[in-house]
Amino acid sequence: MKKIIAGLALALCAGAALAQAWPSAKPIRLIVGYPPGGGIDFAARTVQVPLQEALKQQIVVDYKPGASGMLAAGELTRAAPDGYTLLLANTGPFAIAPWLQSKPPYDPVRQFTYIGQISQGSYIAVTRPDHPARDLKEWVTWAKANAGKVNFASGGQGTSTHLNGELMNQATGLDVTHVPYKGSAPAVQDLIGGQTQLLIDAGTVLLPQVKGGKLKALAVTGPRRDPQLPDVPTVRELGFGAMESVGFQGLVGPAGMPKEIVDRLNAELAKVLAQADIKAKFAGAGAEVHPLGPAEFASFVKAENEKWSRLVRERKLQLD
Repeated sequence: MKKIIAGLALALCAGAALAQAWPSAKPIRLIVGYPPGGGIDFAARTVQVPLQEALKQQIVVDYKPGASGMLAAGELTRAAPDGYTLLLANTGPFAIAPWLQSKPPYDPVRQFTYIGQISQGSYIAVTRPDHPARDLKEWVTWAKANAGKVNFASGGQGTSTHLNGELMNQATGLDVTHVPYKGSAPAVQDLIGGQTQLLIDAGTVLLPQVKGGKLKALAVTGPRRDPQLPDVPTVRELGFGAMESVGFQGLVGPAGMPKEIVDRLNAELAKVLAQADIKAKFAGAGAEVHPLGPAEFASFVKAENEKWSRLVRERKLQLD
């Protein structure tokens, strides 16, 4: 018994020493699974500088786009759980995309360490400003009258923009064709150009286009109206409560990270997110700072996986 107690004490001391030394050895690599300029990049860049100042160590953003964010997530599963490789996680690769494969490349619930949620935000359904529909209910009526001629854009197969379109089809009885793009930016440009008729994406992507008059907002998918778009109704207000959804962003690491490092990271991240200017930046981009601790964040992601994997099964959306 004395040996066991001594061993536990030694392990605790080793963990404390590791946490105290971390992150002095080298810069922290923060993987982003999408090209620069999107909503995930925005979140990464917004927390990067204040977090590295708090940790007194450089944080290097490393872009690894591809496979709807799954390439980056897969790479993280192979990284050492030493706190020097992290990832800015979001809904697509951590709740949706793996379940579109007959053999998921990783398990989002079990193969990662959840450190802390950063934000949640409604998606916005948008179309061209010259479209006759004034809201999503009118757009659905128009789409039914033009069956077979209507499509919706997405940032790629298996992204949240793809699944939100499928959720719309299920909730409204539509069968609108999906047109995937390699990222949100080209999807937005083709919608503006008239090649597609609808896009449901994050506020970080769409708010500048809506406020600039290049796109028209038809609905928001969250439980409340977006303060940036107070005149735009929620999907529930329009009778499409089954379309309700929010996107999440947060910090994750490889499975097996030491608790001491996870707790330190979460504590410093929470301090960053409490700053008024950080909250304002996210609010201006249509997202709400919504910090969650490791256990709460993991539970939330588990529930999101259950929701979206069920939609994948019901819509028979397997891609391979």
